[in-house]
Amino acid sequence: MKSFNVGIIGAGHIAEKMAATLARMEDASCLAVGSRTISKARAFAGRFDIPRAYGSYDELIADPDIDLVYVATPHSHHFDVTRRAILAGKPCLVEKSFMFNASEAAAIIALARDKGILVAEAIWPRYMPVREIAREVLASGEIGKPVTAFASLSYNVSSKERVLSPELGGGALLDLGVYLLNFVRMYFDEPIEQISSACILSETGVDASESITLTLSGGILATLQASGWSQGDNQGVIAGTTGYLVFDDLINPSKLMICRKRHVVEREIALPEQITGFEYQVRACRDAIEAGLVEPPQMPHAETLYIMHLMDRLRSEWGVKGSV
Repeated sequence: MKSFNVGIIGAGHIAEKMAATLARMEDASCLAVGSRTISKARAFAGRFDIPRAYGSYDELIADPDIDLVYVATPHSHHFDVTRRAILAGKPCLVEKSFMFNASEAAAIIALARDKGILVAEAIWPRYMPVREIAREVLASGEIGKPVTAFASLSYNVSSKERVLSPELGGGALLDLGVYLLNFVRMYFDEPIEQISSACILSETGVDASESITLTLSGGILATLQASGWSQGDNQGVIAGTTGYLVFDDLINPSKLMICRKRHVVEREIALPEQITGFEYQVRACRDAIEAGLVEPPQMPHAETLYIMHLMDRLRSEWGVKGSV
């Protein structure tokens, strides 16, 4: 079987995680890395034993042996490089948040569909086995009828330029809150009927911390909190009429816990062993490309666009600097 070759654009923390994942995969590998300077690309390639290093993104895109381009630049740089890759006929897996705003997302998706090229957002919990396992628990009635959801995601990343800078699409929502919105959409099929929220802006004008309440049809309420200025427990809970389901980590859980009253764990569900969790999105893209699809079923374009529109609305309401 031909090796599935991934080219990584960007050499930051998320790119490092993908490179480490690919280094341990048997059904995919990292063939090349592209950075803004050749010295940075070569240093990155040396750390992860990557065969090819390029001092520009366009050089990597032009490599005929690359099967998938993984875009790991800041949000503000996703559009141009993804557009160039699609025009060159290269499928793309683009880190969250997919684009800087919904209009960019719509343009990229329209281009990919016109060219018949796969483009996917790298919301990794969407691709993990936990998604189907948790949905089966909810459908079984083991916790009764799901009524409320609580989720938080907070890391103190307030010193990082990509988080502080409005020009780079900084703020908690595009970096962390996107996971919270996906959490609700992954486990509830009911449409969102109402949104209310509160936000604290940073000194640079980006959203530092926020609380979002979603009212869904059928009497379901979801309460979400994100912050790039604090460290949280980063758990998710879906509560039903007879019990509740706990995700021990919102974006990369190791187990699910079914509880009743007083936090007593009635049943614990261990999740499959993995490399890092990033491998699932790589395989989903490979399978979709082989099937001739322009979107992976785990993360449809319609969902990416829907959530991008939600985030545009929220950032505009909060007065986030640089929001559209």
